Amino acid sequence: MTDEAKGRGAGGARTSRRGFLRTAAAAGGAIAAGAVAARAEGPDPLITEVQDWASGFGDPVDATPYGLPIRFEDHVVRRNVEWLTESPISSINFTPIHALEGTITPQGCAFERHHSGAIELSKPDYRLMVNGLVERPLVFTYEDLTRFPRHVMTAFCECAANGGMEWGGAQLEGCQFTQGMIHNMEYTGVWLRDILNEAGVRPEGKWVYAEGADASSNGRSMPLEKAMDDVMVAFFANGEALRKEHGYPVRLVVPGWEGNMWVKWLRRIAVYDQAVESREETSKYTDLMADGRARKWTWVMDAKSVITSPSPQAPIRHGKGPLVITGLAWSGHGKIARVDVSLDGGRNWQTARLSGDVKPKALTRFHLDIDWDGSEMLLQSRAIDETGYVQPTKDQLRAIRGLNNVYHNNGIQTWWVRADGEVENVEVA
Repeated sequence: MTDEAKGRGAGGARTSRRGFLRTAAAAGGAIAAGAVAARAEGPDPLITEVQDWASGFGDPVDATPYGLPIRFEDHVVRRNVEWLTESPISSINFTPIHALEGTITPQGCAFERHHSGAIELSKPDYRLMVNGLVERPLVFTYEDLTRFPRHVMTAFCECAANGGMEWGGAQLEGCQFTQGMIHNMEYTGVWLRDILNEAGVRPEGKWVYAEGADASSNGRSMPLEKAMDDVMVAFFANGEALRKEHGYPVRLVVPGWEGNMWVKWLRRIAVYDQAVESREETSKYTDLMADGRARKWTWVMDAKSVITSPSPQAPIRHGKGPLVITGLAWSGHGKIARVDVSLDGGRNWQTARLSGDVKPKALTRFHLDIDWDGSEMLLQSRAIDETGYVQPTKDQLRAIRGLNNVYHNNGIQTWWVRADGEVENVEVA
């Protein structure tokens, strides 16, 4: 970050909101001039007249037994891109991250990824089998699982293909579509290690294979070390039961690792002396390199960030003056240490404010307050995690991996903010 850029917004204006107000007052009352213009239009009926909502009764307490968002927010929904996949049964939709604040994703907005559709599996019908290289093969009911010590953890879940369409250049218009294969929820469940310890892992056991109850089964292998570390068998998210599309009644939570590892409708945990090499970890979810080789076992999601507003679906509507730039940052290696924001396509950087509690392997919200002078901007954000890893540019990634990859694109996203406040997805050459 240059000294010139530090503490300044577009056009060199100081970023302090209080400073903006002082400057306006010193300049002969620009704010007052605006007020005069407002008075010239006559009284505001929303203030001077009694409105319908203030002159009658509202809905009774039992009008909506399960609370829903008000109709004015009905645009804040998951969205699909139909041409991305052959069928919506094996497909994905996207979290409206451009329209959310804070860090916790409501379950109803959290992206879905299915390989054979979302199934209905009741708690009485649920069974979890533990077998393979264990001393005591076991079968648990849902009620059995609830008897283990319970824990609470917040974690992001990111599809390995998040941002995958951007490998070849700017493709999709919308933060939701470029980076929306992610959600962040508070999970309640039991540690997988407690279940494995109950079964007794034999010394030759080195790998754990997790399998789902849906038709695809979506089996994935993970080293025993990860399974015995922070992996959770979860049955609550954000304080309520998992939604059907998120694996009700039981799913795996694998903090920091790609979403494909988070097996839904978990039906079997098997311990083996080697990886299973299933379809989902050989033909898919490998990283194709420039020389034609494919990297395997690239589970960890590296540090990444994106500005959620302003963005193509969240343009600037209020004109010049104080502007809040906000976004999300995350890392599968731990906590976010810092987020830098550039207004000029990466030439100069200034440090954003990390808002709220910064948790490891969870989304972190950042804000940067500037005074926008109405000029064009090329907005970028750059995350640095606690290991010192710095989020790379797309060109830096392409120099190593080529252009044929789909997975693990954590390159810096660029938004072009035009003078009229509209925003487009672009790349900086």
